[in-house]
Parts: sequence; structure tokens; C-alpha cells
Amino acid sequence: MNKVLRNILIGLGVVALAGGLVLSGVWIGRWSSFGFGWPFSANNMMEGWTRPGDSREVSGYGMMGSKYGSRMMGNGTGYGMMGNQQGYRPGMMGGYSANSANVTPLTLDEAYQSAEQYLTKLDNSDLKIAEVMVFDNNAYVRVIEQSSGIGAFELLVDPVTGVVYPEHGPNMMWNLKYAGLNHQQMMGGRGGMMGFFSTDTTPQAVTSEMTVTAAQALQSAQKYLDSALPGTTTAKDADPFYGYYTIDILRDGKTVGMLSVNGFNSQVFLHSWHGTFIEAKDY
Repeated sequence: MNKVLRNILIGLGVVALAGGLVLSGVWIGRWSSFGFGWPFSANNMMEGWTRPGDSREVSGYGMMGSKYGSRMMGNGTGYGMMGNQQGYRPGMMGGYSANSANVTPLTLDEAYQSAEQYLTKLDNSDLKIAEVMVFDNNAYVRVIEQSSGIGAFELLVDPVTGVVYPEHGPNMMWNLKYAGLNHQQMMGGRGGMMGFFSTDTTPQAVTSEMTVTAAQALQSAQKYLDSALPGTTTAKDADPFYGYYTIDILRDGKTVGMLSVNGFNSQVFLHSWHGTFIEAKDY
């Protein structure tokens, strides 16, 4: 064989081999980014991943993670892009950017006033603040429809800047009526985080009926807690929203956190971003 031709063929073989290795690395890396290495079984892209032979119960959509922690959004200790739960306060997208030990938590009145100003910009007289919960990482605000009593959406208030923004997690993923509004506010519509306005804030026309009852949601939540957070229990009530329930987590009768349960498939999603509970008030 001609020496030149042989060298060309050898070169092409090396390039092909290198390309194959790169593609393999990308393929493996993509699975690893979800917290796994080699191929594994999957319910489907949006229902959660499990290793072969792993009997652990999936409690969140796949890309958002399993009951042992989010993958694409972080690891088992909390959330990556959306933050973790290592004592940090929420940043612009809900990620934690500073140690909460150096931050003075909001008061109930401060959180309420900030959330009330936020609702005023939405220009919807049917929306009302029903509850404010103060944690050391943020303040949580539950907003309901006065006409129906059903939860509309959930808000967080940053203790440093006072910025109010839609809570991530189920409020963004599972909210059938106000998800569009929530996403718009997060990205800057009508007084949102980026500061420009849009008039497209009309809630979706959906029913509040869910196939999972409040009692069933509490049962699913308790089953999850028995496995993931032994010694904790659910509150007596499950607050209904359009597509899911949000439930307080108790230890020795005192609030220590929150979780949500999907109203159609009973999947459980732990709110891992709040930090230590301080106080709460109903309005």
C-alpha cells in the first residue's frame, strides 16, 4: 500500500476513534449530570430515574429529581441551580447565594407588606394573602382566590433585598391555573424580577378538581416522611392549589418544613430551600 495512503487511513482511524470517545464521554456525562453514571432504568424523562434494582420511590419529576434530592437542579442535599439547603439565602432564581447566618430574617409584617405590593402590581382584586411563614432563608407567602378559597400561587420574599418572586418547584411545575403567570413574573413580566411589564397575566380556565383527595395527599406525604424524614409528621390540613397540595411538616408538633403532593399522581416534592422555621400567621 502506498505509504501516503496508509498514513491518511491511519490518521482517519485516529480521528474516528477520538470522536467516538468524545461522544461516549458526552453520553455518559449527560447521565451523570442526573446523578447517575452508567445506563439505568427509567420510568420516563419526566417521571424520575432509578438505578437497575433500585426500589427507592420516586417523589418528583425526573429532571427535578427523586425523593433523595434533585439531580439536574442539584444533589441530595438540596438544589443546584435553584440552590441547596446548606444554610444559604435565596438568590435571584431561588438559588442560595449568601450564608443566612449573617442575614436578619424578615418579620411577618415586612414579608406581608412586600407581598401585598407585589399583588397590587398584578391588578387582580380576587387575590388575597392567606398565610405568611417566616424562615431564616426566606419568607413564604400563600396567596388564595377570595372567590373560591383555593390556593392561587406561592411566593418567596428575599430577606436581604425584599424582592418577591414566585416560589420554584410545584408552584411552577404543577400549578395548572397560574403557572403561566408565575413563569412570566419570574422572567420579568408585569413587575417581575427583570422589571418590565406585560399585559398577558390572565389565569388559565381550569377546574380545581383533582383525582387525589386531600386525605390521600396527606397519606402519601406521611409515607414519604416515614422513609425520608423519620420522626416527622404532616399537619392536619393539606392546602389545595390548582393541581397540587402543599402541606406543613411537623416534628414534635412544631413546624420544621413543607412539601407538596401532586393532585393527580400523588408524587411528593420536598421544599428544601426554606431553612429553619421561625414564625407564621394566617390572614
